[in-house]
Amino acid sequence: MAVLTTFTILGPVRARRGTAELDLGGRQQRVLLAFLLARAGSVVSVAELVDAIWGDDPPASAANSIHRAVGALRRIIEPELPVRAAGDHLVRRNAGYCLRVDVDTLDLARFRALALRARQSGGDAEATGFYESALALWVGPCAAGLEPINRTHPLFVALEAELSQVARDAADASLRAGAAARLLPHLLRIAGWRPLDQALHARIVLALAADGRTAEALDAFREIRRRLADEVGLDPGPELRLAEERALRPTPAPPPVEAPPRETGPAQLPADHPFYTGRIELIQRAEALIADDHRAGRRRVVLAFDGMPGVGKTTVAIHLAHRLAPSYPDGQLYVDLRGAAPHCPAMPPAEALRGLLRSLGVREADSPADRHAAAGLFRSLLAQRRMLIVLDNALDHDQVRDLLPGDGDNLVLVTSRVRMLGLITAGAHPLPVDLPTAEEARDNLVRRLGRRRVEAEPTAVAEIVERTGRLPLALAMVAAHAMAEPEAPLAELAERLKGAPEPDLAAVFACSYNVLSPAAAQLFRLIPLYPGTAVTPEIAARLLDVNARTARILLAELAQQMLVQMRGNDYLMHDLLRAYASDLSAAEDSEQWRTSRS
Repeated sequence: MAVLTTFTILGPVRARRGTAELDLGGRQQRVLLAFLLARAGSVVSVAELVDAIWGDDPPASAANSIHRAVGALRRIIEPELPVRAAGDHLVRRNAGYCLRVDVDTLDLARFRALALRARQSGGDAEATGFYESALALWVGPCAAGLEPINRTHPLFVALEAELSQVARDAADASLRAGAAARLLPHLLRIAGWRPLDQALHARIVLALAADGRTAEALDAFREIRRRLADEVGLDPGPELRLAEERALRPTPAPPPVEAPPRETGPAQLPADHPFYTGRIELIQRAEALIADDHRAGRRRVVLAFDGMPGVGKTTVAIHLAHRLAPSYPDGQLYVDLRGAAPHCPAMPPAEALRGLLRSLGVREADSPADRHAAAGLFRSLLAQRRMLIVLDNALDHDQVRDLLPGDGDNLVLVTSRVRMLGLITAGAHPLPVDLPTAEEARDNLVRRLGRRRVEAEPTAVAEIVERTGRLPLALAMVAAHAMAEPEAPLAELAERLKGAPEPDLAAVFACSYNVLSPAAAQLFRLIPLYPGTAVTPEIAARLLDVNARTARILLAELAQQMLVQMRGNDYLMHDLLRAYASDLSAAEDSEQWRTSRS
């Protein structure tokens, strides 16, 4: 029977083979192991390790030093391993390393599993037992002995914040169960490492008072009040003041902020579209990809929906999310990243993280100010949950990079006007959202206007479908006019589509147009001057009077913003986009210049 190798990070970083403790070597190797353990089975890049150990001034040999330290650690963990063998524990993955661990071999994984069982338990008394076992695993600050990095690096700051959240949840459960004394030793020990954590100290005051130790409770309040004044110049916040008041006048009231029932996690999905139709094949493909990933053991699944403006990416993603929501019992998160919002800047990742953390129960005061630390806390919280997350209207991969779970049985649906190659390279499945078929477009009008009205004017309906180019956003706008004018013939509405796009639709298109480089914007305005339906790089080169290589780069920029669609070597422009581009050219380009290019 193989000897089990176990690791600890909830306190000093240690490794044991059976009962024998292993000598991990110098500080560099222990820091390296600490990062691998803190990621609990996820990949840590060599670049991240270099940055952690040397900061802004790494030596030229830094990467080689990391590889040598990994080799030394591998020999320590598996001393019988043949030279150059990969090993079973510390493995190379892409541009980094991963330490294979689970609940039997890593105290952090065991802590998270126990905390999850506590949250999913049937009552507060049962939860208190699981919380007690979880908190007992922390024998000191995370990665103790590796100061100051374990106090300052975002990865370890996030783990400490995770501990604080679990400790507060544990205290609340024990207070509701009437078992405050049971967890007090653990809470007092953890509070010693977090001397300014007002929320945790407030619960200690309540727990002491609930145990009949009123004098000690008031002493604890006075001590945290003194420390706050001396060290940071603050007065106790409302939670601490309320805890003192309850210690002075004990009542059976609940703790100051009672955690919401775990069975009712956040449910932030917007309503499913009342007139949703079609896209059956796309939905089936998405569900098949999720099933394939799960069969392959990939717990986190990311689907990236992209498509031209107005094609219905958000509608599809929200519809799919509602179909799958019952499979994610810990709730659903939604955030509009405003990557395509007219006259509104895209949401910074740090702002999105703050909102997501609040949705997961993290108080504003406890949310790390550092973006990377906030991202680490977000990943830590999701590692213990099974959640569905919709990141809508993403600008680019950089905006969503820190909003993705690191582990756990989570599903992420991302929508964007651009194809995020970085996200796809990182394992997301691309799901292009194309135009609906003519039949699907007609069915959508039936859902909105009623079968009788649609079937009464089949020619007008066919014209509407054709003149909107089957674009769902345009169809919805026409249908809205028809619903507002129930007596107006559909033929009259079809006639109105002969002009330029609706102003609202033009504003939608403008969001993509306004971020183009000047040359790409100029090419976009020129394309309608070409009489054919498909544009090649050679045609674009002649229109703009540039070489073919430059034309290909500019067409790729247009395709990235979904203002044209690539089909083989050709680029197609939607009719409504073509009309929009033509209007722009008429307004911005001189007639002489336009004539010279046609």
